[in-house]
Amino acid sequence: MQDDTAAVKTEAKLSQRFDRAFLPLLGMPLILFIVLPLVALLTQVPYQDIFKSVQDLQVRQAIQLSLFTSTISVLVTVVFGTPVAYLLARSRSRTVHLIDTIVDLPTILPPAVAGVALLIAFGRRGVFGAWLSALGISLPFTQAAVIMAQIFVASPFFVKAAAIGFSGIRTELLEAAALDGATRWQTFWHVTLPLARLSILTGSVMTWARALGEFGATIIFAGNFPGRTQTMPLAIYVGFEIDLSTALLLSFILICFSFLTLAAVKLVLNRTSERAERGEI
Repeated sequence: MQDDTAAVKTEAKLSQRFDRAFLPLLGMPLILFIVLPLVALLTQVPYQDIFKSVQDLQVRQAIQLSLFTSTISVLVTVVFGTPVAYLLARSRSRTVHLIDTIVDLPTILPPAVAGVALLIAFGRRGVFGAWLSALGISLPFTQAAVIMAQIFVASPFFVKAAAIGFSGIRTELLEAAALDGATRWQTFWHVTLPLARLSILTGSVMTWARALGEFGATIIFAGNFPGRTQTMPLAIYVGFEIDLSTALLLSFILICFSFLTLAAVKLVLNRTSERAERGEI
């Protein structure tokens, strides 16, 4: 019996050594492949010209437009995406499975395809273009087009995260609220949303970050007009051809935004996980 126990302990130690030594070594090429280009970019950023470049009108407009459109995109996605997420979490019908697939589709579509689809649907000569023109509405190459492109490609991040949060709520809690006399709306507002708030917050932040970096669908559907539709990714594209220092600066800003966004999300998730392990939530 003691020999078996010793053998198990020895095997466990060998397994731990394998995990600590071999696995990191095996994964190092991929990690370096991700890190090295970012490090190379960061070493070439003209940090001494940051304040001067930020004062440039075109750069400032690109930053402001990106922050504004990304925020509006998230707000619209939360309002209209929350019911979709709740439906995906609570229903098991075949129709819902189809909706789930449709929601996932923009995440694997090439962004250029998304831009072409939006243009064919809502362009001046698009399927719905004549109807919109009759109402005096023109969407392509406007800020509204930027927001639509961002919502198209980024909204699945919110819907899937929120759906995971909703599906993790125990049915007994919802039934208890109903037994106490709460209506469906009251149960959703006072029980469901608070319990799923972390997933909703995570999905919102990830959607904002994805919208901030959107390029392909935006340039096709909204164009690249400074001060009107030129977001930071589009300004990087132009700057790479005309002024490399501007492209490097905006790339640095986007990296900072993306890193801080991911760090904030992971910090919240880790703290929530620790509290759950301690039984505080």
